[in-house]
Formats: sequence, structure tokens, C-alpha cells
Amino acid sequence: MTHYTELALFIDGVWQQGGDGQGQEVINPATGEVIGFLPHASSEDLDRAVQSSVRAFAEWRRVAAHDRAKVLRKAAQLLRDRQDRIARILTIEQGKPLTEALIEVGSAADITEWFAEEGRRAYGRIIAGRDGQTRYLVAREPVGVSLSLTPWNFPINTPSRKIAAGLAAGCAVIAKAAEETPGSAIEYVRAFADAGLPAGVLNLVFGVPDMVSRHLMAAKSVRKVSFTGSIPVGRHLAALATQNLQRTTMELGGHSPVIVFDDVDLDKVLDVVVAGKFRNAGQVCIAPTRFYVQQDIYARFVDGFAERARSVRLGDGLDSATQMGPLVSARRLDVMEDFVEDAVKKGARIVAGGHRHGNTGYFFEPTALADVPDDARMMVEEPFGPLAPMTPFASLNDVADRANALEFGLASYAFSSSLDRIGRISEALENGMVGVNTTAVALPETPFGGWKESGYGIEGGSEGLDAYLVTKCVAERRRP
Repeated sequence: MTHYTELALFIDGVWQQGGDGQGQEVINPATGEVIGFLPHASSEDLDRAVQSSVRAFAEWRRVAAHDRAKVLRKAAQLLRDRQDRIARILTIEQGKPLTEALIEVGSAADITEWFAEEGRRAYGRIIAGRDGQTRYLVAREPVGVSLSLTPWNFPINTPSRKIAAGLAAGCAVIAKAAEETPGSAIEYVRAFADAGLPAGVLNLVFGVPDMVSRHLMAAKSVRKVSFTGSIPVGRHLAALATQNLQRTTMELGGHSPVIVFDDVDLDKVLDVVVAGKFRNAGQVCIAPTRFYVQQDIYARFVDGFAERARSVRLGDGLDSATQMGPLVSARRLDVMEDFVEDAVKKGARIVAGGHRHGNTGYFFEPTALADVPDDARMMVEEPFGPLAPMTPFASLNDVADRANALEFGLASYAFSSSLDRIGRISEALENGMVGVNTTAVALPETPFGGWKESGYGIEGGSEGLDAYLVTKCVAERRRP
């Protein structure tokens, strides 16, 4: 068995097994082998997590932001010190190439450090009154106990956005990370424990997702919920949140259009978008997914994309030669095949890939399809895999309407050498993030969030801290 890591819950400062002995196997998607057994939290475990969070919040909120920042900075440094080991754990459980895992762990450290500093800048303000005797103090205070619900595709980066922001704001955080990739979240939480974070300020639990979320969201002391995942689950959680009027941040995925105009350096654009498409085997919420290419360069774009897709080397992420790893589970292979079959039936042409790869693990070939109609499933449903549908367009107005036709609104991309086109298409696209001549739209200091059914609320940047703060206005009169 591949060396992995010890799996446990973290409740009230103690690493422990679940109270009722339930759990599940964790699988290496590159080999299909069982690499560990993950304990599930019982109802009693979840109650203890809430109780410890409530108790710890009462103290943590009173810790000066300057001192909270010290703990976060130390945790960030521990992540960097342990980067190689954590990245290996991430690759073993999630499948992405080790080079990508190293970048992700480094990004989690950067995010943690960013919020360490930003938490010191949660300033209020003073408003002058109208009578000369009164002033109004506007204070920013932590919202309370926060629940973080995160997926498997970026198993340390996504939790870091929620946990670091909450802790920096002065909240206590209960994290429910993905059961498919628990080791990454465990190592992230371990960095905080080793950095001296007081017991109960951060708890980590695993279990049957619906049971865990229902149980924790039923607790009135949980004041904030942050979720990254699918639209159907987001709707379900948003409905649950209405029962206790919990504040929510919802990042619900996307289906990012990529618009390529005919005035670009085609080879440079292809290098950028192919790398972006097959990063993490396409299992990225902001991955380029719908390729609209202007007619005059469409045929050359298709040929160049297909050539590059066929050259991508698949394999175990621990192999230094690997450029794309497996999908996270066997069922995702069936989903990819269904998408491809549907597109071909509707007239699309497979120009690269299109099939499962090998007999071990959950590999699917980097796949490119040309002439994909707008009503094909992969053009209207988020594929979340290594599928690249391509179609031509004639004019800017036409392509903007097609790009905006779906209810997704997370990210979009446009490539052009014309300032006029760049300005017009940037204004026209209905997305929370727009990449112009780049696919790098997410940094610790930039806001990350979507429009329409891609959710609401912001993670990252100063706006990411705002989600964990409430505003209090104090009217202060000099004398009665």
C-alpha cells in the first residue's frame, strides 16, 4: 500500500476516531487501491464540535487581531515547511500531478498569510452626528461560529479560503472537508494546531455529507455557512440556512466560455488554454470549458488544440513525467462517456481522445470535439472533466449572447489583441471573473465569486474577510 497519512477527526483540540465506529475507505484514483479508512463523526461528535466552537469563539473573538495574525502566519510557515510531504498526500488521494499539488499547497500558505494581514485591517469608522453632541461608531465584529463545506478537487486550497478568512476575522470554524480527499484538510488543520491555535477554535469533521450539514446547520449557534460545490446541493443548503437565517456564501461551479478572436497569436493562445483546460484533469470550477473561436481561425485552432491534447501525458501524479492525472472516481468515467456520446449523436466530431485510458485507475483521455452544437449536453451542463467542446462564431455580439445564454456566471475568458474588442467583451460577459488574454484569474488578494446560478458572496481579497464580519453601529452621545 502507498504510504499515506493517519486519518482522524479533530474536535476540541484532540485528534480522535468517530464515536460510533462508522467510516469509509479512501481510494487512490490513480491505482484504485484503498489507502486508508476515514472515521465519520457521530451526532454526539458533531454536538461536541459545536459546543467547543461556541466556547472557544467567546475567547478567540477577544484576541487582538495582531495576535490572531501571528498564529495564522505561523501556520502558513508550517505549510511551507511541510509542502513536499503535504503535496504528496494530496496527489495520492486526489490524483493531480505532484507539480500541481505543490503549487496548491503553496497557494494555501499564501492565502493563509494574506488573511493573517487582512484581518488586522478590519477597520470601522466614525460618523459625525448632526447635533454636535453625538458621534456614531461603526464597528466590524466577527459573525460567530462558521461552518465550512468544501469539495475534493482543490482539497487544501478551497478550505484555506474559508478557514483562514474566518479565523482572521475572529470566528470559530467547523470544517467539513471532502471525504474523498481528507488527508489534505487534515494536514491544513494540523498546521494550525501546531501553530498554537486554541482548542475549539477550529474543528474538522467528516461523515455522510447530508447528515453532517443538516445536523450542524440545525444548531442556532452556527451563524455562517460557506459552501463550494454543485448547484443542486447549494440550493438545498440555502434552503436549510433559511431555518436559522444563517448567512451564506455559495460558490456553485461554472461553465466558463472561452472566446478567441481572429487577431491573436494562435500558438500562444493554444498553449495557454490547453494548459488551463487539462489542469487537474479539467476538474476545476473555473476551467475553460466552452470554446468559441472566430470563423477565420477556427479550423487552425481545432487542429492545434487536438495536436496538443494528444500530446498530454497521462499517469500517476507521483510520476514526474505525468502532465494529467486521473479523475477522482470511477463514476466520473461514465459521466465523461455520456457527454461524448451525446455530443457525437448531435453532430460533433471527436478530434482528440474520447475514451477511457488504461486498465488501472480512473483515467480519461484529454478530449477535444469540434463543431459541437449549442444544445449538446457538454455545452449546457458543467462537464467537470477533460472535455473541450469547440464551435465557431461570426461576430462579437453573437458570441456574447451565446456565452451568456446559460445560468452559470463564475468565470469567462477572452483572447484578442484589440483594445476595443477587449473592452466590449469584458463589459458584455456576465461573470464574476473575466480573464483577458490569461486564465489566471484567482489570487489570494483578488475576489473570487460568481453571478447567477454560480452562487453569491465572495471569497478571497478584502471582500473575503467581509463575509465573516457583521457591522455594529454605536450612537455615542457625550452626555445624557
